[in-house]
Amino acid sequence: MHILSTQKLRVTLGFAALLLVSVTSSGLYTQSKNQLPNSEIQDENPFLWTNSANSLLTKSQISPATIFPVHRIATIFQTPVILPQISNQSISQRNTSTSETSKASIPVSYPVIDEWQKYKFSIQGSKVFSPAKLPTTKVNVNQADLLSVLVNTREYFQDHASEDPNIFRRGLLGTQGVTVEDIIKTLDFMITVLRDDIANNRPNRLENPDFINTHFRVIKWSAHNPSNQKQNQVRITKYAVFEHTGSHTKTSTYNVPLYGLKEDNITDKFYTRYTKQDVLSGIYEPGGKEHGRVKPLAYLTRAGLEEALMQGTILINFTDGKQAFFNVDRNNGISYVPGLKATSQKRYWYFRQVDAIKGYGHNIDAKISIKPGVTFAGDILNIGLGRIVVIEHTRNGQKQLQMGVMADTGGAFLPNLHQLDFLAGTFKNRQQFTQHIRQLPEYATAYFLVKK
Repeated sequence: MHILSTQKLRVTLGFAALLLVSVTSSGLYTQSKNQLPNSEIQDENPFLWTNSANSLLTKSQISPATIFPVHRIATIFQTPVILPQISNQSISQRNTSTSETSKASIPVSYPVIDEWQKYKFSIQGSKVFSPAKLPTTKVNVNQADLLSVLVNTREYFQDHASEDPNIFRRGLLGTQGVTVEDIIKTLDFMITVLRDDIANNRPNRLENPDFINTHFRVIKWSAHNPSNQKQNQVRITKYAVFEHTGSHTKTSTYNVPLYGLKEDNITDKFYTRYTKQDVLSGIYEPGGKEHGRVKPLAYLTRAGLEEALMQGTILINFTDGKQAFFNVDRNNGISYVPGLKATSQKRYWYFRQVDAIKGYGHNIDAKISIKPGVTFAGDILNIGLGRIVVIEHTRNGQKQLQMGVMADTGGAFLPNLHQLDFLAGTFKNRQQFTQHIRQLPEYATAYFLVKK
């Protein structure tokens, strides 16, 4: 009896011990899983971000006085999430660890997306970017115009953080350890340098390649063109604002309308149902099926309209002597088709009157005011807003360096890892424009600058 009781006791104790070990192990596993760092969670599924404690940056979080780490922003296929507010003291304490964590979680391969944020293909960052130095040639740049675009771009980051999550994508440069915080620091540093040089009436230090090589990471950009594998330099196309004569009313000469949407009458997005050809057939004119739903801003020739649609901005000289800029506002949701002639494109843009040449922005009221000679349009989704670009080319046997800011985009750049569009200026006609751009390159070696 005693032997039987002892055996039963041993069995009972053994079972209890086994149960205790199982529960403890399960608890430890759960705790370990719950305590996985965000970088590990993201690595397991780079297209999913589940940290609900994070939220979008507030305006104060990215003001010039205080720049907060943004290395944990989700980069692909999700709404970016940003670190919660951190004190200035904690920033300095965490800078080193933040940098190391950011670099450790950099994806080797980057998934490229189109303007509808759909996956297109993947690319190895090392095939597109490599460390470099600028050649010892003076950088050509208008410092006042560059300062203006830098400030306007920086203010866009500050003022539209919550409305435009796309600006917090690392993009392809993330494969080189470049974060959005690095881009903001670069903009701030360049603004400070330019303001200081202008105020003290001294040579622009940003024109000095030695200064740039000392204070910036220089990253060479080798073009990636899926349809032309032999292209290694970046294609430099040019765009402009053209002046066109127009009328406030329809005439026999100026009979093609430039339309604007009525903000209080677009909830059903009716304008996405019609192609450019539908619009030009007269659906919005008297007797048309949608008459009264949009407003004619001006009347142009067909050539004037096509120029406006292609360039995004037009300067209209009205027959009554008045003058005004008009910029694209919303489109009909149809993609631009590369290679298709302008008159056959189905994409149509509705315009809005503006006070200057406008670049990138999540809506017409937020668009960045830009300047010719210092602005590039490019793939904002995959490369990023506010990236500083220097292009290198040869003219008359002399090496040339030109600096600008990626502060604009367009349908031809979504996606596009082999081209930039240079804002050349405002011109009265195509002949004047063509004559001006002859001095600019068709292809160039391109570099990105990032503050060290």
